[in-house]
Amino acid sequence: MPVRFERKGKLDYVINDNGAWCWFQDERALVDPETQALVVGSIAAAEGPDGERRAGNVELTVVDLASCTARVVVLHDAFEVDDHDVPALWRREDGRWLAAYTKHKTDDLLRWRISEPNDPTAWGPERTFDWSAYTEHRGVTYANLHELEGRLYCFSRAVNDDPCALVSDDDGESWAYAGKLFTRPKVGYVNGYTRYAAGEDRIDLITTDHHPRDYDNSIYHGYLAGGILHRSDASPVQARPFDAAGDAPSQVELTTVLNAGERLGEVALTHAWTSDIRRAPDGTIAATITARGDDRPADPEDEFSRLRPVLDHRFVYARQDPGRGWTRHSLGKAGAGLLPHEQDYTGLAVIDPYDVNSVYMSTPFDPRSGAETPHHEIYAGTTADGGASWTWVAVTQDSEVDNLRPIVAPGDPSRVALLWFRGEMTASQHFRCEIVLRDTARSSSMGAGA
Repeated sequence: MPVRFERKGKLDYVINDNGAWCWFQDERALVDPETQALVVGSIAAAEGPDGERRAGNVELTVVDLASCTARVVVLHDAFEVDDHDVPALWRREDGRWLAAYTKHKTDDLLRWRISEPNDPTAWGPERTFDWSAYTEHRGVTYANLHELEGRLYCFSRAVNDDPCALVSDDDGESWAYAGKLFTRPKVGYVNGYTRYAAGEDRIDLITTDHHPRDYDNSIYHGYLAGGILHRSDASPVQARPFDAAGDAPSQVELTTVLNAGERLGEVALTHAWTSDIRRAPDGTIAATITARGDDRPADPEDEFSRLRPVLDHRFVYARQDPGRGWTRHSLGKAGAGLLPHEQDYTGLAVIDPYDVNSVYMSTPFDPRSGAETPHHEIYAGTTADGGASWTWVAVTQDSEVDNLRPIVAPGDPSRVALLWFRGEMTASQHFRCEIVLRDTARSSSMGAGA
């Protein structure tokens, strides 16, 4: 039965009292403008409310934006307590929803379910694609659903821990292996961390070299069109179409967006990580990136020196306007690593999917004054000069817990469906967090609620 939202302020509502997400799956939240349904994927944890029963559930919160009610639907019961397992969502032209999800490198299966028409609370049986013939039983992680030229892609981290793709020509009823996007010898844990943004004629992406814990990453951009990877300047990277039999290029053959060690202001940025990417109808591409601002070289005689805490991360806004090269501007401080064992985790900064001049940032530093706050707060930023300067408004303030990993759900250009989760997170597998929604008309203020 749907329940009314729990109000957290003048504008904010708790729509799920036990949930969190990673940021390498998309879309994690999506609006159907015809039915005014917002669907949000998340994972429930043992530490949260009703955790003994819900721990590891792959959940969808289905929100009726018109009536301010929500219903939690379980896609897979007791799946795995890990925020990397959050489902990616896609809405088909026939009104059915598709949800795809994986475990965090603990098996080789992509799972997916398809809903009843126009009803994301009613789902058909779970189906699976077995990657093991390609991964040699080394596991698969993440799902990203994006359509291009009538073909549906599901991007995952799979073979050699590289970004790879499955394709479907029947709206997700069945899947086939397409191949790797790019590859290189693996360093440390995994290869490139990739974020995707689909448009009418291409899928843009930004990616790293490896995990920032293991490598001083640069950030690269390219796009997929006509089955071929291209650089930012439209030059092709591959000599033949992207397919399962072809050898994939290295990501270093793409366009470099941010060089490892590049200076912005007073700091040299190192160990960069991808956060978000969006492309505007006029062709402008914007990306948000995190990087270390206080990095020191690892001691080759101390194998644990690469794991030491990082106390100063920075947010970067990178942008390519049509006919121009990439520019990079500082967004502000991101603070210390969010988790002791994941020193490059931050609260994240994301881009409004319908306005690349607008970002939302989770940080323990107020970007208006530079003052440190007791907890991570969410700020809305706008730029009128391509990212060189920003005007900030507090979305949250004086919070008693952290506000983390914002999302602006696409689907309805007339509204800003801003989501985040708030609470305590000590690991990707351990958190006590609730999911908060602020839904406003696009012309409305995004200032802090009471």
